[in-house]
Amino acid sequence: METKEQMNIVIVGHVDHGKSTVIGRLLADTGSLPEGKLEAVKEYCRKNSRPFEYAFLLDALKDEQAQGITIDTARCFFKTNKRDYIIIDAPGHIEFLKNMVTGASRAEAVLLVIDAKEGIQENSKRHGHIVSMLGIHQAVVLVNKMDLVHFDQGVFEKITGEFTEFLHKVNIKPVNFIPLSAFNGDNIAVRSEHTPWYGGPTVLEQLDQFANKKENQELPFRMPVQDIYKFTEQGDDRRIVAGTVLSGKIRTGDEVIFLPSKKRSIIKSIEGFHVAPRTTAYADQAIGLTLETQIYIKPGELLVKAEESQPVLSSRFRANIFWVGKAPLIKNKNYKLKIGTMRIGVKLVEILNIIDAAELNIDRFKDQVERHDVAECILETVKPIAFDPISELELTGRFVIVDNYEISGGGIILAGVSDSGHTLLEHVRDREFLWEKGLISSQRRKEAYGHKSKFIVITSGSEGSEKVIQDIGKDLEQELFNRRYKTYYLGVASLLHGLGAEAKDEYEGREEHIRQIGELARIFTDSGQIFITSVFNLDDYEAEKLKVLNRPNDILIINIGETPFDSFRPDAKINPEGAVKAVCALLQQHEIILDYYI
Repeated sequence: METKEQMNIVIVGHVDHGKSTVIGRLLADTGSLPEGKLEAVKEYCRKNSRPFEYAFLLDALKDEQAQGITIDTARCFFKTNKRDYIIIDAPGHIEFLKNMVTGASRAEAVLLVIDAKEGIQENSKRHGHIVSMLGIHQAVVLVNKMDLVHFDQGVFEKITGEFTEFLHKVNIKPVNFIPLSAFNGDNIAVRSEHTPWYGGPTVLEQLDQFANKKENQELPFRMPVQDIYKFTEQGDDRRIVAGTVLSGKIRTGDEVIFLPSKKRSIIKSIEGFHVAPRTTAYADQAIGLTLETQIYIKPGELLVKAEESQPVLSSRFRANIFWVGKAPLIKNKNYKLKIGTMRIGVKLVEILNIIDAAELNIDRFKDQVERHDVAECILETVKPIAFDPISELELTGRFVIVDNYEISGGGIILAGVSDSGHTLLEHVRDREFLWEKGLISSQRRKEAYGHKSKFIVITSGSEGSEKVIQDIGKDLEQELFNRRYKTYYLGVASLLHGLGAEAKDEYEGREEHIRQIGELARIFTDSGQIFITSVFNLDDYEAEKLKVLNRPNDILIINIGETPFDSFRPDAKINPEGAVKAVCALLQQHEIILDYYI
């Protein structure tokens, strides 16, 4: 038996504008109510001398839910010939927004209800703003209670014009405006004879015209890397990249890219525990992959197919956050962002606007995000991450923020933002502006020491080369010291328990150590010394970050063996054998060492 397509619809509107009546009518007109429920509610109203309203159906279903019947008044179910619908009501704004922003409820489209007689109210605009913040692009406005204005076309067109103008301001392009009387059923399931001037679809026809989201397997391939496993028993030298496929499919022979490192390879095999060999894997499967070329990658990267549409790669993005933390979300404080398997430091750099979820008040001037607020804001991670805007691929467009070991917020990414205003550049500008030098010039230091200052970074992408580059750095320091040059070696690992490091795990720790070594380099090189460090598997972004942090002084990045870089060009590529001698020659060539001869 073929399963019918399903779609989630959100309905919002001021409490007196007939939202519950619209829902009740949809349930009744599609035959989606429990057998005899409509007649029972009508009989109840007759016995109690109350006029029947379709909105009463929701109250009746709520009573049944309390008795254990599985109908949820916040999630009502009805069906057409094309698909099954779940219509999500929003009786409690806090829970509704929390669920929508953090992804507990997926919605493909929204119905906004406006009372034709009352017209556009402030709450109507607030609901429109919420829809925009939730990233829902298919929106239809239901102009209800047209019977109270005698189905006046002029009233309908006035509301259509004014609300269209407002919705455009909040980046919503409404699909349609539908005149209706939910109480009488006009234009709900059948066309109304009272609106001959309206040639558009009924509500049910409009719902069936909405485009549904693709199934996960039809989307571009995305797999966050959970871990990399190395097997050594019985001559097994495989390195297996493990993770769960979020979307799309992968085959042996496909070219893939790891992001943000941009490293490429080709799928050699698809592995699994206690399963027969296979050549294809699909969404929702936990798999292991081996690669044709052995490349060094880190957990947290996002694996994508080279031939498909690529995610955004940026350290800044515009997002909507629902905040539930005990302490407010404040600017420039260090938090941890979790997206896929990536954990990375993140800061709030700008608040665009805030909606108080309880009162629906919109505020563009608050400087922090309080508990239960929904904020549209700009976030910045310590280095670029890979993501998809929520409108394009939901599974890689959602994230959570951790504050003090607790999940304190969840959100959706709306779009990437230019990195031109990155806080690292702002930090360096501020640092240099406030830098207070002594009386000794760099020229005098050079003449006294017999050399120029330099920051030397030794790196390698070769597996197992961590100790090799450490030894080269230390041997280089010793050689220069023996020649009476002012030099100092400090490995990044030395920062693990010192210098005020606050990092609590390998993801956050690495970024903090890179920052600290760059700041130290600025001091050492300003003092006229040759400062040396070794960083295993330095990536493009980390190399650029060290260059920025050491400004305005010089840096020399030397690659030993296999390169860890994608597009970044190191100053030199040197073999491990004779590396110290080669680096000294390079320093002489760059006129850092002024009187040293090999």
